[in-house]
Amino acid sequence: TMPSIFSYQSAEVDWCEGNFERSAVIAEYYNTDGTSLFPFLLLTPLNFLVLEGAGVGSLCHLKVPLLPAGIFSMYFHMTLSYVGQLLDELSILWTLAVAYSFWYPQAYFPKCIKTRRHFFWLTGITTVISTLMSFIKPTLNAYALNCIAFHLLYLTWKELKKCNDKRVHRMAAVMVMWWALAITSWISDRWLCWLWQAINFPYFHSFWHVLIAMSLLYCCPLVIYFDVSYEMPSFKPKLEYWPSDSWPVVVPYVTLEEPHKQC
Repeated sequence: TMPSIFSYQSAEVDWCEGNFERSAVIAEYYNTDGTSLFPFLLLTPLNFLVLEGAGVGSLCHLKVPLLPAGIFSMYFHMTLSYVGQLLDELSILWTLAVAYSFWYPQAYFPKCIKTRRHFFWLTGITTVISTLMSFIKPTLNAYALNCIAFHLLYLTWKELKKCNDKRVHRMAAVMVMWWALAITSWISDRWLCWLWQAINFPYFHSFWHVLIAMSLLYCCPLVIYFDVSYEMPSFKPKLEYWPSDSWPVVVPYVTLEEPHKQC
């Protein structure tokens, strides 16, 4: 009989870490526990609070969908169930859809799209179609989602060409560094599992969770910075670090310099 889609290990994907080696109820212990998923469940609300305190709370809704993505990822790695796999992947897809809908620069809209509302519809229809297609071959979903990063990197490059602020360029470089380390860990776990199991170190997917979250920690303020530049040109956005630039571990955020009223 066909296994239940909620059953343990019913997913089409299984990562390199051995299953049920450290717990009878958690399939992939290190991919599930707080060591690998703490950035989604801790750093995300921390960054949210910093942005709120900086006065740009209305612009930081990009952070909110990351929380269910972290929770669903935890559920997937705990159970390795088919439902868990789809929830994990689709939560990422819909988070990206929200980001594109609200923060994709209007200057890059297709010529047939004239307003943000029309772009909402385009993004929504594309997301629904992609959601339905994700059920056809779930093993390809993760590869497709990772490919979206190349488009985001291309957009970042386009924006950096128009920006002379060295702090912005530096933050983008740090973001790309974390992303490169993250995708290297992901590919290593997927393609070189035999090697890591041979040396008893199959933990690169847990590294992926930490590293991609660190990349997002820098990506979100950049998105807000560019969004303010387009949508509120009278304000002057500035990238800052909490608690201080000199600290080895920091949380980046955006401050807004209000325009001076002229009498």
